[in-house]
Amino acid sequence: MNYEEARVYLDEIAGYGSVLGLSNMRELAERLGNPQNQLKFVHIAGTNGKGSVLAYVSSVLTEAGYRVGRYISPVVSSYEEKIQVDGIPIDKADLAELVTQIARAADAQKREKAGTPTVFEVETVLAFLYFKKKNCDVVVLETGLGGTDDATNIIENTDVCVITPVSMDHASVLGSTLTEIAEKKAGIIKPGAEVVTAPQDEPVMNVVKEKCLRESCPLTAVDTGSIERIYAGLDGQRFRYRGEEFEISLAGTYQVENACTAIEVLRVLRERGYKISDEAVYSGFVNAKWQYRFTVINRNPAVILDGAHNPAGAKALAESVKQYLAGKKVRYVFGVFADKDYGKIIELTAPFAEEIVCVETPGNPRALPAEKLAEAVREVNPRAEAADSIGSAVRRVMDASGDDDAVVIFGSLSFLGEAEREVESYGRK
Repeated sequence: MNYEEARVYLDEIAGYGSVLGLSNMRELAERLGNPQNQLKFVHIAGTNGKGSVLAYVSSVLTEAGYRVGRYISPVVSSYEEKIQVDGIPIDKADLAELVTQIARAADAQKREKAGTPTVFEVETVLAFLYFKKKNCDVVVLETGLGGTDDATNIIENTDVCVITPVSMDHASVLGSTLTEIAEKKAGIIKPGAEVVTAPQDEPVMNVVKEKCLRESCPLTAVDTGSIERIYAGLDGQRFRYRGEEFEISLAGTYQVENACTAIEVLRVLRERGYKISDEAVYSGFVNAKWQYRFTVINRNPAVILDGAHNPAGAKALAESVKQYLAGKKVRYVFGVFADKDYGKIIELTAPFAEEIVCVETPGNPRALPAEKLAEAVREVNPRAEAADSIGSAVRRVMDASGDDDAVVIFGSLSFLGEAEREVESYGRK
């Protein structure tokens, strides 16, 4: 099949939904030669911060001269961004070739009643095949959902398991308590790997410690007492960690702890034989980019895009708004899925806004209607209105904002790409 046919195939199997468990994934990978067994991994699970930690670690490893695979989700600009080598998305011809190969195996698996692979399972095997084809030295791998039953969890050659901050999200799938969710996330911890965890609430830390003890895995936790913040601005941040000074180009109060998590991951990799110079660390941190995490796309007024779509992300966003945008009039464009805890997100973010324009994320059955979202926002901040499109919402807040004001566009990642294009077409910088 060609690229267009491959994309149609992926869209069609997306209709199968998702199935937790690894039996289908193991069967499909076996039929394709278990490409994951010829790769090494840094495996990342958590609720928030997975992508940022991935960006720091993979950027440094690329600077150090390694060929680095990245597997990320969700993506917002192009489908191919899911699967990257050294920051370059998978080539369309390679995608078509490998999807054709996978489709034959998946169809045979289905015919033989050995299971029906889901789209995430197919995409994960696609990533493994591509990284093998490109002779990647190491793959930095995000889980899709949870950890224990996530399709990525068939891997065996894990150098470092990383647990980023865990909070309540996807409760209907992962569990109704923080402990239950943490147990699912900690499912990526396997014998032979070392474990790095970001700062965690006590129930989560207890779960991670117990899992590491059972699997005889050394554990390193980020030492928040060793973090010293030097400078924070929309253009980047400087900080010290364990006495060493670092600079990052990403704004957002939470990015310093994400970077410190990456520092600990890189320290473990060095101890396991990876040759990573101090210069590679410093330049990799400065060059690391991660889209739509307190990302500044305009200066006058300041326009910031942020994928805060759960309470933990909203709390981090609120802290960043208070720190970076103090003294400015702040207007929001906000859209979220109906199955998210949007009431808590509103409670955390709405009090700081001069005006909130609510939108419905387009083309998704999970989207919360704009008017219903606006009604919920008005319970906390009466200055909320519904817009009939992303474009009209962007024009409204931009028209109302002076050069010294700020616009924050946040919520579901699914509409941020369109919002960015609308800001660019508006024309102010």
